[in-house]
Amino acid sequence: MNDSIFDPHAQISNADLKIIASLERLGEGFRVLLWEKAKVLGISPIQIQILIFVQFHGDEKCKVTYLAQEFNLTKPTISEAVKSLEQKGFIERRAESSDSRSHTLHLTEAGNSAVAQTVHFANPMLGSLAKIPFTEKGRLLEQLLDVIAHLQRAGIISVQRMCFSCRFYQKNGEGHFCQFLNKSLITNELRVDCGEFEVAE
Repeated sequence: MNDSIFDPHAQISNADLKIIASLERLGEGFRVLLWEKAKVLGISPIQIQILIFVQFHGDEKCKVTYLAQEFNLTKPTISEAVKSLEQKGFIERRAESSDSRSHTLHLTEAGNSAVAQTVHFANPMLGSLAKIPFTEKGRLLEQLLDVIAHLQRAGIISVQRMCFSCRFYQKNGEGHFCQFLNKSLITNELRVDCGEFEVAE
């Protein structure tokens, strides 16, 4: 029987288990901070995430179908969350000029206010990185992107708009190259969520 990630005795001599358990703890910290904001506003954590996503992404991504893929949730779950946000006056739907059956989501004035109150919810986590040297942060970023890319290829998470999944990205010897920007990238310039992203074949 395989050792459990959550068995402290199994973790003692297995770095892989400790790394995954550590990532789970980081995720827990993220959830705690998100819940704190959710309770103040009286909306759910996923509704906060939807509002923040709509604030920072273009119309082509601000649709129920895309949001379901983004958050790895079913379309009915996202539809219900969006419906609640509409009823609370945080979001409005606008029909697309090219197809009146298709709608994009936009923040209302109340929605913008809600985002202003919640968008920095994860900032307390930044302090944990303050003492890590710049070059080590770059290595950590690269390693995390490798893990995310592997999870994506395994079908555990949806396509991520990051360099390693993008058609413009090339491994350039020991470095990285972006064909869209036509430049080499230092590790710290790798992107997790890129506006120019196009999925690789």
